Amino acid sequence: MTEHSATILDRIGNTSLIALRTIGPADGARILLKLENENPTGSMKDRMALAMIDAAEADGRLGPGGAVVEYTGGSTGVSLSLVCAVKGYPLDIVTSDAFAQEKRDHMALLGARLHIVPSDGGRMTERLTKAMIEEARVIAEAKGSFWTDQMKNRDQIAAYHRMADEIWQQTGGRIDGFVQSVGTAASLRGIAEGLRRHRDALEIVAVEPAESPVLSGGPSGAHKIDGIGAGYVVPLWQESVADDIERVSTEDATAMAFRLAREEGLFAGTSTGANVVAALRLAERLGPDATIVTVMCDTGMKYLKTFGARLAANLQPG
Repeated sequence: MTEHSATILDRIGNTSLIALRTIGPADGARILLKLENENPTGSMKDRMALAMIDAAEADGRLGPGGAVVEYTGGSTGVSLSLVCAVKGYPLDIVTSDAFAQEKRDHMALLGARLHIVPSDGGRMTERLTKAMIEEARVIAEAKGSFWTDQMKNRDQIAAYHRMADEIWQQTGGRIDGFVQSVGTAASLRGIAEGLRRHRDALEIVAVEPAESPVLSGGPSGAHKIDGIGAGYVVPLWQESVADDIERVSTEDATAMAFRLAREEGLFAGTSTGANVVAALRLAERLGPDATIVTVMCDTGMKYLKTFGARLAANLQPG
């Protein structure tokens, strides 16, 4: 007899972990990639979206007939759109033209109402982040909606504790380092906390855009790595969680995303590219006997137009 899930939400989590075959230093650590593109919307954000809504339902912040609002670069919005579609909540999403058109289209197709905040030339900046947050606050106040407020919402951390347990089980406890890029900081913090419950002696590396290295004490700047680098030190960030912070440029992150597709058959976004660049640096430091885990945050299908434009530009003669 075939077993059926109650809803698509039951397919969130329990994603695969695979080793990179060709990308890696000759004498460096083994690098494993957690394939979060296997989640229903193709993103790890499905985990946190479900956790935030479930927690709000459980304590009464979100009840029958309620509505939801959030600001997002896209992946969180797509994940919330999925969860709210299944659970029947109207959803307002504040986003921007700075982020992939595919994500905005996906949110709209899942039934979200979009509010677009114009960017400065398609770049992610601190000013844009704060403008989006303010618009979400205004909508929540006007409509009486539940505001998930991902930059401050601690309910999502539990979802990443569970992800850490998956990683621990899949590696058989053989893990020496974990690398993750920082958006809200919830995934880095939650997975690091979860892994350190099993083993304290782990090297935890945070990743941020080189153009906006605020976590490592640099100036706020503009970059084009979707989903990370808010431009200021986000509320859920805890400096004590990370042993090191790696700066990765948009150019290097994008180039690595292309390499992953061509050399490993793994089609991912730029935040994944940044993760792998930083994981390679850690692999060289830890040496051949170590095992490092990092995250394939989402599928590259969310960036087809963006990547296609870059490919076309590179193919132009001259």
